[in-house]
Amino acid sequence: MNLPKDFIDRMSDMLGDEMPDFLDAMDKTPINTGLRINTLKDGARESVLSELSSYSPVPWCDDGYYISKSELSGTHPYHMGGLIYFQEPSAMSTVCALPINKGDFVLDLCAAPGGKATQVAGRLCGSGFLVANEIVKKRADILSDNIKRLGIKNAVVTNESPKNLENKFPHFFNKIIVDAPCSGEGMFRKEPQAVDCWSVEHTLSCADRQRHILDSAMSMLRGGGYLVYSTCTFSPDENEKIVDYVLDTYKNIELCDIKSLTALSNGIIKCSKYENITYTKRIFPHKQNGEGHFVALFHNTDAKEDRNIKTAKANNNALYREFENKFLNTHLDGTFVTFGDNLYLMSENIDLNKLKVVSPGLYLGTLKKNRFEPSYALALALKKEDFKNTLDCSLDMINAYFKGETLKCGHNGWTALLYNGYPMGFGKASGGVLKNHYPKWLRLM
Repeated sequence: MNLPKDFIDRMSDMLGDEMPDFLDAMDKTPINTGLRINTLKDGARESVLSELSSYSPVPWCDDGYYISKSELSGTHPYHMGGLIYFQEPSAMSTVCALPINKGDFVLDLCAAPGGKATQVAGRLCGSGFLVANEIVKKRADILSDNIKRLGIKNAVVTNESPKNLENKFPHFFNKIIVDAPCSGEGMFRKEPQAVDCWSVEHTLSCADRQRHILDSAMSMLRGGGYLVYSTCTFSPDENEKIVDYVLDTYKNIELCDIKSLTALSNGIIKCSKYENITYTKRIFPHKQNGEGHFVALFHNTDAKEDRNIKTAKANNNALYREFENKFLNTHLDGTFVTFGDNLYLMSENIDLNKLKVVSPGLYLGTLKKNRFEPSYALALALKKEDFKNTLDCSLDMINAYFKGETLKCGHNGWTALLYNGYPMGFGKASGGVLKNHYPKWLRLM
């Protein structure tokens, strides 16, 4: 790999005798990819691993595995049905550093395409409240699609600047993720085009933006809460020097020892207030099986204060409840929100007024004239036993469904299609035929 001279000189200063090993690793194309199990799906680990001929665990993530790139594709039913998420193994370490508990209110401030947000959702186990934000609209739409695919009920997707969120949610979240936009040095092997965009000036520009993002994030962190900061770059200006900035600027913030990431390398630059550099963590491609990454964990030492929640107007929806009573064995609680003809369910009754919202909660479906039409996202958020009508599908049948074909079915009305017991979407059966309601924009060619 043809790396910039300034980059090589800086890495040589950082790594010393390890530099030849680092350069050798940077010249090797990774042969494996990362896969993370969606723990919201009961039994998903056993089902997915039984499909693989070989795999090995990611040392820092209990739900992560290395697999061959030829093992599973995005068209496999387990991906289409949200049992798995393909994710760079290094990126899994960020959420693993954060002590997430059931019931937490969590913000993923730079969330697209959704790897970390969906990982958080698995740890919340359907409880608490997750705001997944992305400032770029196209990326926010992709983020929303992944939230739907993994069957997440308790997430709101926003398309906002950190500053606008700061004004809406002061001291609101007790866990925050800032996986900051960076110079991307750690991804040079996978994204060689990033090398052409690299310069010392670019790393300094990224660092300036990271400080502004963290300023907004810190104002949203509750007393007693934790914030994890991560990048996919090697640059100390974007890593340890950012840690220094936080500690110098915020007297109520302390740096934490990340005991859950012992498989990672220690930070290599001493922070001004911490001689113990093991408090920050790094991934190097010549030391760990992953791309370059940096992680730091901060704790707000202020006393916990009450969260000031402005609630939205509570409501109900008769058409959805009619559908629920007729075709489901479960009752979903929350606050109904309508976007045009689309109906959503918020897990927490929180006012989102004046925010650009892509998805205010679980996408239930569409309100038609005097009827309700369920979404595939609703099907993926439920379990087999939650449906009154189900159709068990072979691999050929479910692939035909993903292509938009009709199937034979003995039920009448809305029916959930299952593959190995996992919901994949809805169809509507009548006269022995199941009309396909899999979204047209997701169908396989």
